[in-house]
Amino acid sequence: MKYMTTAEIREKYLRFFEEKGCKRLPSSSLIPDDPSLLLTSAGMVQFKPYFLHVKEFDPNYIGATTVQKCVRTNDIDIIGTTGRHLSFFEMLGNFSFGVYFKHEMCTWAYEFSTEVLELPKDRLYFTVFEDDDETIEIWKSLGVPESHITRLGEDDNFWRAGPTGPCGPCSEIYFDQGPDFEGDAPGDDGDRFLEFWNCVFTQFDGQEDGTLAPLPTKNIDTGMGLERMAAIMQGVQSNYETDVLRDLVAVGERLSGASYRGGTNATAGDGAQAKVDLSLRICADHSRSVAFMIADGILPSNEGRGYVLRRLLRRAVMHGHKLGIEGPFLGEYLAKIIELMGDVYPEIVDNRELVERIILSEEERFGRTLRTGQAYLVDELSALDGSVLPGQTAFTLHDTYGFPIELTEEICSESGVTVDHAGFDACMEEQRSRARAATKGDAEAAWSTYGGVHAETLKEVGASIFVGYEHTEAASSIVALIKDGARVARIEQGEEAELVLAKTPFYAEMGGEVGDTGTIEGAGGRAQVEDTKAPEAGLVCHRVKVVKGSLSVGEDVAAAVDAGRRARITRNHTATHILHAALRQVLGDHVNQAGSYVGPDRLRFDFAHFAPMTADEIKQVEDLANAVIMSATDMNIYETSLDEARASGVTALFGEKYGDTVRVVEAGGFSRELCGGCHVRNTAEIGLLKVVAETSVAANTRRIEAVTSYAALDYLNARAAELDAAASALKSAPLDVAARVAANLATIKEFEAEARRAKQAAAESDASAYLDAMVDVGYPLIVIRVDGLDGGAMRNVWDVVRARMPKPGALVLGAVTDGKPIVMAAASDEAVAAGFNAKDVIKQASSHIKGGGGGKPTMAQAGGKDASGMDAALEAARAFLGA
Repeated sequence: MKYMTTAEIREKYLRFFEEKGCKRLPSSSLIPDDPSLLLTSAGMVQFKPYFLHVKEFDPNYIGATTVQKCVRTNDIDIIGTTGRHLSFFEMLGNFSFGVYFKHEMCTWAYEFSTEVLELPKDRLYFTVFEDDDETIEIWKSLGVPESHITRLGEDDNFWRAGPTGPCGPCSEIYFDQGPDFEGDAPGDDGDRFLEFWNCVFTQFDGQEDGTLAPLPTKNIDTGMGLERMAAIMQGVQSNYETDVLRDLVAVGERLSGASYRGGTNATAGDGAQAKVDLSLRICADHSRSVAFMIADGILPSNEGRGYVLRRLLRRAVMHGHKLGIEGPFLGEYLAKIIELMGDVYPEIVDNRELVERIILSEEERFGRTLRTGQAYLVDELSALDGSVLPGQTAFTLHDTYGFPIELTEEICSESGVTVDHAGFDACMEEQRSRARAATKGDAEAAWSTYGGVHAETLKEVGASIFVGYEHTEAASSIVALIKDGARVARIEQGEEAELVLAKTPFYAEMGGEVGDTGTIEGAGGRAQVEDTKAPEAGLVCHRVKVVKGSLSVGEDVAAAVDAGRRARITRNHTATHILHAALRQVLGDHVNQAGSYVGPDRLRFDFAHFAPMTADEIKQVEDLANAVIMSATDMNIYETSLDEARASGVTALFGEKYGDTVRVVEAGGFSRELCGGCHVRNTAEIGLLKVVAETSVAANTRRIEAVTSYAALDYLNARAAELDAAASALKSAPLDVAARVAANLATIKEFEAEARRAKQAAAESDASAYLDAMVDVGYPLIVIRVDGLDGGAMRNVWDVVRARMPKPGALVLGAVTDGKPIVMAAASDEAVAAGFNAKDVIKQASSHIKGGGGGKPTMAQAGGKDASGMDAALEAARAFLGA
């Protein structure tokens, strides 16, 4: 066979199907449009609307062809242990939405395999659904011997979207790797027969009674694993020896000084080399997932996609440390990934600085987490009753703190403790089961949210015509009404429903901008529009409540947006663009939008950044933004192709998805972004931008909240009113308030210092009274109540009493101050040696004041909620100490 690089295979596949009449499309984002999917894990995900004919594909083409970046982590613990499993992989695919079907697909698959890739025909094997005689005859007509065709059952060769819905037989193509590999037949658990192409023939609609009804159109959905095909074409035994992944393995070798053995069973056994190979594989694989996930807009967090990202990153870091790599190192992998794949996936090049900084920040953060985890383990070991660490504790260390089980075992062994492996394994299996359930069916699950009343409505009435960029009023007609999830013909006064117009000036909530409100009025009734949404792309649904008469499908109406509210929204939206550009100028190009809210009252802008903004940085951003606003710059808004927009340097929002034609919004040369929202015509319409808050919303993500226009004026007036009120109370001029407050605080601090000195003097003068309460329990002991003392004063009492005791002893002191009870126990080392333990004393006393606390044997303290229990608390301490 002729050697081919991964890049050559990728390009040959796409060009082959392009020449057959398919449209070559880019990979979709790893963030799927479908809420039922956590991550994009199959090539067909972006084409679901076309498979269901909610959208119609470009009639100039017979279908689509793509290479899709995918992330799949439901079996994360297996990754690296075999030569096949990866968390990040590329899936080659071609798709038909009712144009070509089985005969063409099988013919082209055989042609590509034998003529383009030049795979030996005698090493190709085919599995087919047991009842699919049609496909078997097609393969035979192409020259495939019957001995190379295997019939398999529904579990192996019949694809279903779910219990009901789209389904159909599939045929898989295998490559015989030879007798050096285990395995007897295609479809078994061995590696000899390697499946590299799955062709799904979606032709049926599964019914609730189990019958299969023909679909209106027959579809093709195929997938070829690029890494797996590269392994075949490059004559290597695992995906990790293919050119791209082997170059990433080499990064780990260079950083660690370790050497990779490789091979199908490279990580089998417990030997030192097997562990090295496993760690090198995991670093190579996980680094790709991490880089592409961040480049697509996923940021580390403790839930959802962000949790998957954080777990992959931390797992890579742990295995890097196992290899002996010290300090942050994943940036080295990123540089190699960009070199190897940046020409195919420009997003990792465009977002390089951001990806680098987030990776570095997470590596440093994980270092702190590991130290916290070590402290947690030390505490667990100190409190352990026995010599076996519970499996649940080991799992918490693994799941929360990123501790591999081997590290936990190593630390435990130093204390003579073993780990409950069975309990740990049970927790791990429970987590895997949850992960498998959450991602069951991967691409199949993606079909579940499509269809329904909105999809059917869109298919029937077509996309709404939006005229709201130019107009806030329009004459239109009602084309659909949806109430309680069902289509209706009429809605009456008092009823709420979703109303669809043929043409609408109402903007549907999108891109952070809230939906419009207003009125829709016909000859027989009027409705208040309370919100506007687009549950399906292109279908604008007005959430209405009928306030007069009734409205019916087919009726002509006048639609009017609340123009004043819209104007405030547009000011805030354009201000968000200007704010984004100002942040990038002040903080750096790594700043990327990570979320936004644009309403009539305020704007909120989340962005990637790694530290709180200083007051000076906020002022710089605010000044820069207002300079642009007050320059009275005309906005320039136009449509162009995505490629032209990118080439001209227009900012594409982090993680956002765009079509071939995009809308560019420019504020002079200062801000240029792709955006489909509503904007002012001139920056001066914004009036003024005032930042009101800058906070953290997640690791590496900051949030700015701001107001503009009338809301900014209201905010400043409210602040001025507060300042005037404070000045009046302080009897000073408004601009002297800060100085007057500082002077008053200094005076208050002096009064507080005098009060503390007075308490100290009182404590010293009362020392003889405290000593009168002293008893001997083998050491001097005083248990006494002195109200009005805080924690600091109580410690002062102990210092005085300790100095005046005839020999080293102990003190239990209770106080109620401002209605709050507090108990302190303190002792000398000699009293502790004689049996006193402040922690135990506090434990006995604190329950009586409904509180809790802690400390050390020589000093402990507890606060509580029930002051009435103070005497009982001290009595409990006396009884416990035998006094």
